[in-house]
This record gives sequence, C-alpha cells and structure tokens, in this order.
Amino acid sequence: MDALKVIIGPIITEKSMNEASKGRYTFKVFSNVNKTDIRKAVEDKFKVNVLKTTTVVVKGRRSRRGTRRVEVLNQAFKKAIVTLKAGQKIALFDTGSQK
Repeated sequence: MDALKVIIGPIITEKSMNEASKGRYTFKVFSNVNKTDIRKAVEDKFKVNVLKTTTVVVKGRRSRRGTRRVEVLNQAFKKAIVTLKAGQKIALFDTGSQK
C-alpha cells in the first residue's frame, strides 16, 4: 500500500514527544489498515527499520462547542505506535534540543 493511503499524519503531543526520544513514534492512520501495511508505509516513507507496531482505536467523544453549547461528536480514529531499530530517528519528531 502507498504511504499516502495509510498514514494521515503524526500525533504531536507531550507524551508522543517523550516516547519519540525512546524510539517510539506515534501516527494517526486510516482505520481500515493493518499492522503490516503501517510497517511497510513507515519503512518506505522514512527509510527506517520498524521492529514493532502497536495500534489503538481512539473512540470518539462528545463535546460542547460554540456559544449555544451544541453537543458534537468527535470522530473516532486509529493510532499507530511504531518502535524503530536502535539509533534510528524520524526527523518529523525532532525537537532540536540536545540532552
């Protein structure tokens, strides 16, 4: 599968950035893809070696928005966490800080 049909984008949060420093990178993916598709897409797009792939379906939650506080449903999505071979990085998650 093509990487454009698998990966929607990176998930940039405080937790995902802490995980990225340990070699685990988090992506938002389409809900119909499986772990092998995700592995191939990440390896092809970023030229790295994936050791492990974990997926989580994040359920949609209700929230209230606007001045009239209308209740809306946030869309459910699939999250993929890939673990890379030691010493490899994805530049997309690089913060530029040296520790």
